Amino acid sequence: MTIKECSNYKQINKITISKPLGETQYLRITIRRALIKNSEVFQAEKFTQTQVFHENIPCTDLSYWLEANALFKYRQICVVLTDSDVTYLFSKDGRVKRMQRSTANKGVELLSNNRRKNYILNEGDDIPALIDLGIFTKDRKVVNSMFDKFKQINRFVEILDDEIKNFDGKDITLLDFGCGKSYLTFIIYHYLVSVKKLNVHIIGYDLKADVVEHCNSLARKYGYSNLDFVVADVSKDKLYDKKIDVVVSLHACDTATDYALHYAVSHNVPYIFSVPCCQHEVNKTIKRGGELDALLKYGIIKERVSALLTDTVRAMLLEDEGYSVDVMEFVDLAHSPKNLMLRARKTKAKNNKNCEKIADLMQKYQFKQTLFALLQERK
Repeated sequence: MTIKECSNYKQINKITISKPLGETQYLRITIRRALIKNSEVFQAEKFTQTQVFHENIPCTDLSYWLEANALFKYRQICVVLTDSDVTYLFSKDGRVKRMQRSTANKGVELLSNNRRKNYILNEGDDIPALIDLGIFTKDRKVVNSMFDKFKQINRFVEILDDEIKNFDGKDITLLDFGCGKSYLTFIIYHYLVSVKKLNVHIIGYDLKADVVEHCNSLARKYGYSNLDFVVADVSKDKLYDKKIDVVVSLHACDTATDYALHYAVSHNVPYIFSVPCCQHEVNKTIKRGGELDALLKYGIIKERVSALLTDTVRAMLLEDEGYSVDVMEFVDLAHSPKNLMLRARKTKAKNNKNCEKIADLMQKYQFKQTLFALLQERK
């Protein structure tokens, strides 16, 4: 069985695939015509419970793709044509019902690199950091080669927005650990001030004095009066210790992430957003000692397992500190291997339900983990 409308794919605007008939990887799939690098394709958006994946399908392969991925796997397939809408209804016993209704001629709708999606930050917005970063042109259009970076920045802002949308205050203080050149810090400032209309105080910390000086000059250039950058080492220096609402730590190297997380939990910070990087500590210290020995045999697998183990321990420790924790994909793996984010929100009292499990694991495999050690020193 095929969907006959696919024989003239040039008349197709959109296909929506929904209502799985059994266990499927995706809950819903939306397919639209798109122009990608000057080539016309169909672009599939595939939705799980928490993530969205994209796949480009050559126009001439659409019928084969639907047969392999959708027919009799979903209850409903809706095909929007230029002059009509066609709906296919599938039953578990193999029956198919086709319904068609005429509509006003819509013409062919063609996406261009997904740019019709409504982002929190959009082309035309007055965000000077995006121009200096080279993501926007001077007339505030997204540079073609930087569109993936533009989506990545929006993805972080969307995650931040989703978590603090119920923030009940007007004054918000955010610390950014390992801020580097801080373009994302400037964008966070813009979002909180211009979009959320909050009274904001942001402090960015970095080890490099020249980077901090450069960032402070940009803050003055942009007129961001409550954005400050400070030279500091999170592992030993005295930092801001008044009321803190949000801690951000993006790509702080190795144990610097642990010190940032420890600082956040020590100050009962309500919201934490951390994208760890360069998790060397466990990889250097872990030894064979149990059922997971096979995963430590090969260097590259050992490195990846150690990184995942590091972030698992961090997430479990945050739970013990009273946080609800999501470990989520920050960007597509194709764009960056450092793609996991720990998003945590303080919701309950402290407990020790994970601590003993972690201690047993550390004893068996003899690895060290800095956040665990720091939290043990407080007890």
